[in-house]
Amino acid sequence: MTSLPGGIAAITLFVDDLARSKEFYGRVFSLPVHFEDPESVVYKFGEALLNLLAAGAADELVAPARVGGRDDGVRFQFTLTVDDVDATCAELGGRGVSLLNGPVDRPWGIRTASFQDPDGYVWEIAH
Repeated sequence: MTSLPGGIAAITLFVDDLARSKEFYGRVFSLPVHFEDPESVVYKFGEALLNLLAAGAADELVAPARVGGRDDGVRFQFTLTVDDVDATCAELGGRGVSLLNGPVDRPWGIRTASFQDPDGYVWEIAH
């Protein structure tokens, strides 16, 4: 390796129900499917790929580590910047998304709101 970091090329989320997750991401983010096979669905977020991988197919990628489940607790969140958090929250609500929190003005000077996908991954929108 000559230089790090080089940018994130892909993020893989291990999902329990691939069809449910595909429906959620297609509806919430209005993105076309970039690639699909029986074990994964890939969306393109800017320059990065978001790979939804059936949890049963994930073991070979992370062994000997174990694949955690939804009830293991939140370990990270993804943050997407938007022009207007309140308007985006209203749009998400129209797409059936329930917010975890927000919109709220944070002490560090940004306005945020968060929601979860069907597998418990947390998405934050911020401005």
